[in-house]
Amino acid sequence: MTLTCKTRPPPQNLDAKLQFLFYKDGRVLGLARDSLPEFRIPAVRKEDSGSYWCQAKITSIKVKFSHRVQIEVHRVPIGNVSLEIQPPGGHLMEGEKLVLVCLVTGGTGDIVFFWFRGARGLSLKTKTQRSLMATFEIPAVRESDSDQYYCAADNGYGPSLSELVSITVRIPVSHPVLTLRAPEAQLVVGHIVELHCEAERGSPPILYQFYHEDVALGNSSAPFGGGVSFNLSLTAEDSGNYYCEANNGQVAQRSEVVPLNITVPMEDRNEVLTSGAMELLLGILAPATLALLFCCWLKRKMG
Repeated sequence: MTLTCKTRPPPQNLDAKLQFLFYKDGRVLGLARDSLPEFRIPAVRKEDSGSYWCQAKITSIKVKFSHRVQIEVHRVPIGNVSLEIQPPGGHLMEGEKLVLVCLVTGGTGDIVFFWFRGARGLSLKTKTQRSLMATFEIPAVRESDSDQYYCAADNGYGPSLSELVSITVRIPVSHPVLTLRAPEAQLVVGHIVELHCEAERGSPPILYQFYHEDVALGNSSAPFGGGVSFNLSLTAEDSGNYYCEANNGQVAQRSEVVPLNITVPMEDRNEVLTSGAMELLLGILAPATLALLFCCWLKRKMG
């Protein structure tokens, strides 16, 4: 906004240098030494409303005053209000930082920003600033922070509300515990052993994976949390170390290793020994048989 003071010097003082002053509500605007016929207000505000006039000083004793002009500055109402979240998507792990950014598409003057939680509008924070954007942070979210959020902005024309934004906070899984459940203390071939894997903490769904000596046996999901089981019918080759992993979308956590020792019955051992002896015997006889057949073939050819 530019204020201009216009006057004509008297005929007898056409070459006189005029000095100008501008007033608002009785207060001098700018510096008296400027003495320019214009006064500029770069960006008017609501507070600039008031009564304005100017003064033209022709000589040290002759001063002219303009009529008073009443100026009313009206603020531009706030446009659309929106709530953005960082990180985007609305899905966070417990301990991450959540930033709620309240944005307005228009509006002038001081804007009061509000942040609310839930359908009942629990007030979280209020900020007043001369800006079209304001932020509110939750440094480390917890699972209990899962809810709907919205913001509002007001510059004197009444609050304008954003849409609801849903926030879901998940708990990373803890290290699971692997438990072996067997019908007897001494395990033998043929027994059914239940491998039970369970993480004490972690938001569902949780995917569990079972391993024997780093070889995957199978997996199972717990859609509502808790643990899962995997049944294993024991053979002589199932002795060794077992562990499980739990994963709910962030980092897989591994259990401690649990050893499993299987007692092989005597008859099974005899079968194993007999099988081994047969393999050894075949390994010895096969070359001798081939040599004998070769000798017979050679004798026939020469005879």
